[in-house]
Amino acid sequence: MFAPGMTIGKRFTTDWASLILGIGLGLTIALQIETTTSNDWNGVYPIITSISRICALLGTYFALVGLVLVSRIAWIEKSVGHDRLITWHRKLGPYSIFLVGFHVLFVTLGYAGNDQVRLGVELWRLIKNFPWMLPAFIGFIFFLAAGITSYKKVRAKMSYETWWTVHLYTYLAISLSFMHQVLTGPMFVGHPLNKLFWQILYALVAFVLIFWRFILPTAKSLIHNLKVEQIVIEGPGVISIIMHGRNLDNLKAQGGQFFGWRFLTKGHWWLSHPYSLSAAPTKNYLRITVKQLGDHSGSIKQIKPGTRVFFEGPYGTFVASKASRGHVVLIGGGVGITPLRALLEEFDVTKEIDVIYRASTEADLVLRKELDALARSRGARVHYLVGSRHQHPMNFKYLRQIVPMFADAEVYVCGPESLVQAVKTAADDCGIPKNRFHDEAFAYHGN
Repeated sequence: MFAPGMTIGKRFTTDWASLILGIGLGLTIALQIETTTSNDWNGVYPIITSISRICALLGTYFALVGLVLVSRIAWIEKSVGHDRLITWHRKLGPYSIFLVGFHVLFVTLGYAGNDQVRLGVELWRLIKNFPWMLPAFIGFIFFLAAGITSYKKVRAKMSYETWWTVHLYTYLAISLSFMHQVLTGPMFVGHPLNKLFWQILYALVAFVLIFWRFILPTAKSLIHNLKVEQIVIEGPGVISIIMHGRNLDNLKAQGGQFFGWRFLTKGHWWLSHPYSLSAAPTKNYLRITVKQLGDHSGSIKQIKPGTRVFFEGPYGTFVASKASRGHVVLIGGGVGITPLRALLEEFDVTKEIDVIYRASTEADLVLRKELDALARSRGARVHYLVGSRHQHPMNFKYLRQIVPMFADAEVYVCGPESLVQAVKTAADDCGIPKNRFHDEAFAYHGN
């Protein structure tokens, strides 16, 4: 059990992070202000070129901040929550891409105006003649690719593996632009303190990424010696992976949280996938339950017992300790029931709990026997809704028929995005505040 006084969700770490990022933004803008001269604003084309440099600084700074947001820093994750960090990352990303794009456009336009040549000719001159300009332009192409594949309609048509690989090039894109900036940027040439600040900024972001995304997960994986113990078929296209390790309670994981999993076997070792725990963690065991979709998840059942598992996490604030009300409603769709099943184990016995589980067919009600057993032992009520979304619309009127006191409850929902949005709308319609609504959508995240 977890008491309400735990550190997850505390605000002071968020305030400190915001302060640091704000100071960094101010210093970045100061680089341009401190080094600008009257000649930089004397005429149309110098003004366009000066604006391009401001765009480059801000775009790069936002890109670096975007990497920090998904760097998995534990104290920020616990304070803000993984989903919110991903949302901020996605919202910040387009600003960064547009600003860097404006830099490329405006600097080409400014130089072309001064040289009185066409834009294409000037762009080629810049790429060919300026130091490190070609790597920077290649980085810009990679940056654009990551941005385009992040749009919802494009992402929906891609496998997770392809999307994840394209996003890896974001790191390369930002790295390739560094030498071009410090060797040709007027705010850095002849300004050693400015150059030192920019170098330190890049170095800090690199350290954060290397430490939190690689060194720390590798160390934890070796210490806890996690290995696959058993593969269990739970239903059509749904399997559970039971993993055994040592001193797993030291991870302080909670039901409802997720890890990034990397199985060290052919076809799985190079790619980390996020899956939620489907049972409350114990000292020696962790379990996930996965729906096979034809990509990475489709071949998981081929993993052999004894396979070593590397992991990142735990992540997320979709946990029982967030509940402040005596009545809790858990709503899951399809395989989205798995983190809710883990949550059900961890609520205080004094909580009144309703579980609403929607699935297309009876066969899709995975972990049903476990849910029924847990419900009996904890006095919870489980409501199975089998059929289409038209039969079970999940609006406030329909949910109130199932749970009359829905408006006074703490709500947790996990499943397809359409289900999460429908329940969110229902919660808004009946006046449930944001701090009593907790969601975990099954969609892959950035980086």
